[in-house]
Amino acid sequence: MKKVFVGLLFLAPIGVEAQAPLTVYCSIIDEQCRAGVAAFERATGTKVTMVRKGTGETYAQIRAEASSPRGDVWWGGPGDPHMQAAEEGLLEEYKSPKLAELHPWAVRLAELSKFRTTGIYLGALGIGYNTEVLKKKNIPEPKCWADLLDARFRDEVQIADPNSSGTAYVMLATIVQLMGEDQGFAYLKSLHRNVNQYTKSGIAPVKSTASGETGVGIAFLHDMVTMRVQGAPIQTVAPCEGTGYEIGAVSLIKGRKNAEAARRFLDWTLSSEAQKIVGVDQNIYSIPSNKAAPVHAQAPKIASIKLINYDSAKYGSSAERNRLLKKWGDEVKALPK
Repeated sequence: MKKVFVGLLFLAPIGVEAQAPLTVYCSIIDEQCRAGVAAFERATGTKVTMVRKGTGETYAQIRAEASSPRGDVWWGGPGDPHMQAAEEGLLEEYKSPKLAELHPWAVRLAELSKFRTTGIYLGALGIGYNTEVLKKKNIPEPKCWADLLDARFRDEVQIADPNSSGTAYVMLATIVQLMGEDQGFAYLKSLHRNVNQYTKSGIAPVKSTASGETGVGIAFLHDMVTMRVQGAPIQTVAPCEGTGYEIGAVSLIKGRKNAEAARRFLDWTLSSEAQKIVGVDQNIYSIPSNKAAPVHAQAPKIASIKLINYDSAKYGSSAERNRLLKKWGDEVKALPK
């Protein structure tokens, strides 16, 4: 009797732990997060607790929880913060069997991170503008980064804060790579005069542009296209000088409790089926990483956009990212309007 009783005490905690919900930190848009989690639960029977936050916020949370991780998977958001987290030992190495199904740019991200993160979608950075707002205020439609410095755009430009938004960090790193650091920061200081708000989330300028609260939003083109398809008077432009891009990423959080379920979820996010569910089915216009996943007919034509040779290894590194964010805070955001 005694042996049986001890055995039951020993087995119970294991059963409880195995049934604990999988915790996913999601940094794509809320509709994608919900649709993806629901589909994964239906397909696997695994219960998922989903926490939706911006990329920068999620990175900060994972870092703060490093000694006792609460999350299992980090799903979505630009790869730069994922790369930094990988470098800092916050993510776990994992070579998914789905790698063979992915586009080379997604596999390259995995290789650069020593297989601590993997690409799930690609999206180009650009400018979205509300045609009705610009027409009403007699402001010319922008075609280039330089156009946004025009005094007529005073308080009409909105972008997120790169400390909390992966989208805005891609813009910061893009401008530095495109123009050089000195000229790039000079540009950002001049642009500051025309910025009405640095939002917390990268999707906020998209929604503000769609509603007419701001004339111009800087964001990923595919997010602006989403609003246009929904009926908002938005036009998009890939800046004439060239632009950067994100490779959205998915990662396993180091020290997580639900190791097997976390790997299943990551594998699932790389599948063509999952990428269809959170992509085309949600009217999302980014380019999926699985070669077999469908691309929406209205997605931006990446081949027609002048993309810079975005250096993910350098600008995803902890030292460079922290340095640029501090410099931006000290020299740009701190400036008076």
